[in-house]
Amino acid sequence: MPVETGLSPSTRANRPLLPRVTRPSTPGGAGPLAGRRTAVLTLLCFAVTAACGLQQWSAVLLGGFDLGIFHQGVAGYAHGGLPISPVKSYHHEFPPGFSLLGDHFSPILAALAPLYWIWEDPRTLILGQALLLAAGVPLIRRIAVHCFTRPAGSGTDGSADGDDTDTDDTAEAAHPRTVGRIADLAGLVYGLGWPLLAAGRGGFHEVAFAVPLTLLMLERGLARRYGTAALAAALLCATKEDLGLLVGVYGLVLLWRNRPRGDRRGERAGDRRALAWGAGLLVGGPLASALAIVRLIPAMGGRPDYYWVYGPIGPDAGSAFANLVGDPLLLLRVATDATVKPLLLLWLFGTLLLLPLRSATTLCLLPLLAERVLSDNPNHWSIAHHYDALLWPVLLTAVLEVLGRLYARGGTHRRAAYGLGTVVVAGSLVCSLLLGGISVLTPAFWRPSASNAALVRGAERIPDGALVEADNQVVPRLVGRTDVVLVDATPRGRDYVLIRSDTRTFPFQRAAEQAERIELLLAHGYRQIWAEDGVVLLHRESDEPVPGARVPDDDSTPVKEIVPSDVGHNLFRG
Repeated sequence: MPVETGLSPSTRANRPLLPRVTRPSTPGGAGPLAGRRTAVLTLLCFAVTAACGLQQWSAVLLGGFDLGIFHQGVAGYAHGGLPISPVKSYHHEFPPGFSLLGDHFSPILAALAPLYWIWEDPRTLILGQALLLAAGVPLIRRIAVHCFTRPAGSGTDGSADGDDTDTDDTAEAAHPRTVGRIADLAGLVYGLGWPLLAAGRGGFHEVAFAVPLTLLMLERGLARRYGTAALAAALLCATKEDLGLLVGVYGLVLLWRNRPRGDRRGERAGDRRALAWGAGLLVGGPLASALAIVRLIPAMGGRPDYYWVYGPIGPDAGSAFANLVGDPLLLLRVATDATVKPLLLLWLFGTLLLLPLRSATTLCLLPLLAERVLSDNPNHWSIAHHYDALLWPVLLTAVLEVLGRLYARGGTHRRAAYGLGTVVVAGSLVCSLLLGGISVLTPAFWRPSASNAALVRGAERIPDGALVEADNQVVPRLVGRTDVVLVDATPRGRDYVLIRSDTRTFPFQRAAEQAERIELLLAHGYRQIWAEDGVVLLHRESDEPVPGARVPDDDSTPVKEIVPSDVGHNLFRG
């Protein structure tokens, strides 16, 4: 090894020895061929996630909650106003002028407004989400390159990693062609992963921004570009109010990995830049969440406790903290009080062979997982919704870090890394096929049921600009050309009501409630003007008051959703 110049003999003698490593001259096969592979995988991810959403649209399975809500919000931004959503505010009884920023603090949604200048349609959000999710493909490929071009025993961010102390000073980094193949597989697993397919089937959510921004934060952290990582973290805080907690834990991970410590090769100084940025994220992330929840959401007409769904722990955050101090086992009892909760954790980590548990990066999942398993809302326990997409970037990054360290040890460890990686790839793709891939490839799943098709035909009979109450599933078809709200437990006295009579639909608890609503309206000034396949269209013919009718006003008190008792106890259906 050449003698380093500019260092005294004593300095050279006291410097810790580094593993011998051969770095690829073109990491990950950088060049035109790698660029083409990245483009192909990115297009594949876009096509699949867009197809998942468009299939749900075609089958009339996307509702006003939540696609219609987001359409109204983004349309508000596109027209230079606030994200106002009558679909949301009427159903949950928020006062007039309530902004979606008072629901979830997601100002980043304004970035979608330019798309609405081109095509103002709910399907624009489906395509926009697919574009954002596909933007993660180049990032996960770069993460794979970082993880497989580090010497054994060094952290995946370039510093010693507390996850792994077993080193091999003779190990070499992977060959460029090998790194390229690994990056391709990482892009494939990410882009076709079941969490992204589930998110695509949900139409649109803030997760569309959270996924690529989380990947950008993690990738820039691995590259030691902490300023850009912090920018991604700030944008995450503007994506949803609770993501500041993820940012804070990532700051803790940076502090842990770059802490000063001693090992068998001598004392190691911490990376001061990483420590400074880590401390900033650790403090700044939770502060951003607290500011959004306590100040900004109420300023936009919301309530800071509206999404407090942790009744078994306490009625509010202060009571919950006191209860946990007095009873440390309370968390464990609440996290296991429904069978589906531990099954959720087993599914998330078991399908990845528990590999993420060997990486400190996985700590970033703790706030998001705690929100779900401690919640008393059964919808949070299922993998059929978009929630797992928030975890997917962290899980995959952790897997790549673990496999990268294992591969760098050489010998049998390298073969083990190949074997484990192969199982993860195959298992993930099989899960994707079973949880959405097969349905996208099956023409029958693109066709609506008789009832859903009738909803669309009924909606076509409603004139533009009309005041409408409509079944949740057809609201996205009306939201762009009428003033529509959800038909729910409270009559709103609107000119048209499009409702099913014999099939329960959100947010009703029983199908009988919908039949009772039809009878009530027919007895108080409404006339049936059309009916097919259990779908009824009513028109208001007089000003006769409807018993129980109410429109939210300045004195309205927001109400929470009542989840039917049969929801949330199936891991795969919700």
